[in-house]
Amino acid sequence: MRHLHTTLPRLALLGCALFAGASASAQSKPDMGKFLATGGVSQLEGAGGGGITPWALITGYGTRDSWGANAHYTYVGTQDYTLGSYGVAVGIADRLELSLARQDFQGSLAPLDQLRIKQDIVGLKLRVAGDAVYEQDRLLPQIAIGVLYKRNKGIGGLGALGVSSVKQLGAKDDHGYDYYVAATKILFEQSLLLNATLRATRANQMGLLGFGGDQGDSQRLMPELSAAYLLDRKLVLGAEYRRKPHNLGVDHEKAYYDVFLAWFPSKNFSATVAYAELGDITVFNPKKQHGVYLSLQAGF
Repeated sequence: MRHLHTTLPRLALLGCALFAGASASAQSKPDMGKFLATGGVSQLEGAGGGGITPWALITGYGTRDSWGANAHYTYVGTQDYTLGSYGVAVGIADRLELSLARQDFQGSLAPLDQLRIKQDIVGLKLRVAGDAVYEQDRLLPQIAIGVLYKRNKGIGGLGALGVSSVKQLGAKDDHGYDYYVAATKILFEQSLLLNATLRATRANQMGLLGFGGDQGDSQRLMPELSAAYLLDRKLVLGAEYRRKPHNLGVDHEKAYYDVFLAWFPSKNFSATVAYAELGDITVFNPKKQHGVYLSLQAGF
């Protein structure tokens, strides 16, 4: 807990400083002025974007003179595992995003049917250039930089094997940072959104299996790609790809990818369903994990 006590205050101070600058011109009440669906949905780690990768878009529907907030719950179920993610996020002046998320990972098939892993994630994102909505006459995409601080809460359900920490699986740390830069371009005439994200990470399975390991312990640059097509004003069809590092000998980690359909009946609610391919998770259940992804988001 020592690292958590020193790191989170620094993140909080940075967030407060950015918040003060971004909120100086923001209204006290959200104006919901952004176009429908332009805040994206809630990514598995809490940031605004797609399902598995953050975008440069700022969450919520507050314009540059306002703010917005949302809460989400996401469920992913494969043959052997389930993952629940829930949290809140705030977008301020269409410039700054702050997010908090909890991930709850569980095994459902022997020998890991009692497995339980929890992880807390604090996120900051700052738009630094471009405007994906209003600069349609420019090639420059909207660009944002972000950081995700992750703290693994340990392993439950494997007491009989004497395993209670990700370090016992070969991870070097139970906490770490992901740094990323994202570029998002919305082409209204083509009803198309394109996103590319470059992430520096040493996380194993997003951090659920710790950070670093016997196969590598350095920050590595991993590309992430998204494309989405607006079928009509409220329905979006898309696909995503996320490259992953391979740091652990007990985890033959592979890339994530999904195909999703997102529904935006109003600015206060969205629902996303997807087919997700998550690759191998551990050598103890050595087969590719794939299944359903469901996410609900409510906001103002």
